[in-house]
Amino acid sequence: MQQASMQANRAQLRIHDISLILLMGVLAACGLIYEYLLSHYAGRILGAIETTLFAMIGVMIVSMGVGSFYAKFVRCAFTGLAVLEVSIGLLGALAVLIMAFIFSAAYVLPTSLQQIYGLDPAILIHGGAVSAFNIIAQAAPFLCGFILGFMIGMEIPLIARIRQKIHGTYLEHNVGTIYGADYIGAGVGAALWILVCLKLPIMVAAIGTATINLSAGAFFLWRYQDDIRGVPLLWVCHGALAIVLIILGLTGQSWLQSLNNMLFQDKVAYSLSTPFQQLTITQRVFGQGLPKVTSLFINGRLQFSSSDEQVYHSMLTYPALLASAKTDRVLIIGGGDGLALRDVLQWNPKQVTLIDLDPAIITLFSGQDKNAPADLSQYLLELNQRAFLDPRVTLVLGDALLKVESLISKRQVFDTIIVDLPDPNHPDLNNLYSDYFYAKLGELLSGDGAIGVQSGSPYHSKKAFVSVGKTMQKSGFITEQYHTNVPTFGEWGWTIGVKHGRRASRRIMQADVLPVQHHWISKDQLLAAFVFAPSYYLSSDDVKANELGSHHIYQYYRDAWQQEGGVFNANEG
Repeated sequence: MQQASMQANRAQLRIHDISLILLMGVLAACGLIYEYLLSHYAGRILGAIETTLFAMIGVMIVSMGVGSFYAKFVRCAFTGLAVLEVSIGLLGALAVLIMAFIFSAAYVLPTSLQQIYGLDPAILIHGGAVSAFNIIAQAAPFLCGFILGFMIGMEIPLIARIRQKIHGTYLEHNVGTIYGADYIGAGVGAALWILVCLKLPIMVAAIGTATINLSAGAFFLWRYQDDIRGVPLLWVCHGALAIVLIILGLTGQSWLQSLNNMLFQDKVAYSLSTPFQQLTITQRVFGQGLPKVTSLFINGRLQFSSSDEQVYHSMLTYPALLASAKTDRVLIIGGGDGLALRDVLQWNPKQVTLIDLDPAIITLFSGQDKNAPADLSQYLLELNQRAFLDPRVTLVLGDALLKVESLISKRQVFDTIIVDLPDPNHPDLNNLYSDYFYAKLGELLSGDGAIGVQSGSPYHSKKAFVSVGKTMQKSGFITEQYHTNVPTFGEWGWTIGVKHGRRASRRIMQADVLPVQHHWISKDQLLAAFVFAPSYYLSSDDVKANELGSHHIYQYYRDAWQQEGGVFNANEG
């Protein structure tokens, strides 16, 4: 009889162990997803993606350590864990909305004060309460991360105490068992983040994770309610959280989108969150029969404005095409909006290959996004002249570094290469501005061809601009740089390279006629674009080429805009 009782007791303890270990794994998975989710969104709204990502993860890890220390002050581990899971679920579901609200409020506060006090729009309000609120907005993501990390950090000590109390004795391997479940659960959470959450709208990912958190908390409350104080109130809290999650599921994404839209001066016509980036299209109506101005933003950064994109794209594509001996086969890296492709097709190539990372932007600008407003889709098709529907165009979707390697393995050669990538504001983009990548492009370029590369502002991020030229030169190109004024961006620059023979500017100079007429391009204008101030390059000896893994261009770009505010000092040169 006693032996049977002992066996039954061991069976019960085994069930408890399985329940607690699985619970720990589920909570760890949720915790890691929260960590990535907050880091991911904070990077998008604060801009410095890599810095914000690592800073947020660091803050949450430290706060988890603080939470682990604090857990010893919780008298009843059962009650403490039950309260904790409701709290984590609530903050985890609302954190993104809280960050968006505070950030949007800080953005619109100066405009609101101008309207309240009847100030002229030219009078900018920066100091006092506005400045303080901006600091709060910048700190809000990290504060949310700290609080959430603090609570997540309390889970392991509390579950370890609960397991030991159930066994009624000291468990030699208790901590190792709980930590093992935590690590494995975190690994599962990382896989779920990559495979599932990145493909979902961020609020859907947050609500889904909070729902799992709530379910785990409800299971624990049901399973151990005899050891938990205030069970009725806790059930009410769980029910209230379930109602909050339902409301957020129905309206949360639209609320978040409305808050995000407040960050744009013009009316948001369409916004799309993809696994790779946040796409936002705005439109401004001037009236008096003037056309709308349509702009594309990626992660809050302006990519083009329809009012002057022809200036940018003609200067990106025309010089390299004119400097190439032939234009039968053209390769475009980036340019998912189809505008560079539109201009390239004017040269009547036989075949154009375009590589872009994000299929969603291709779908949008080819008029195939079923969620986009019909009139907007039609406008975008007219803007790029249905470039993606041209039978000469071959689309290659994926990482440019890998896809270029694939083209090399297939022994493909191109007469002209156009690189239309965003500025190097992320370490991943930095790799596409490296000597390694340019050398690979050199393997794809014909001996008498030319390559044109978007290189950013020659004044507001001068070192990054100069580094592009030096990097291409290090990769074997004979390089030159040129610039012009794009009203929306200010002074903008590009780098052009050839492998052999005359420099690109000499080839342009010796062209008798321009093969393709363009109302923004003339021979004199192109040649003038290669002229910089005599002192421009004098202080550039210390600028380094961007070797793969060095992150020089990324650092130059980040320093120019974050530390120096994009300020150009003419006295430096």
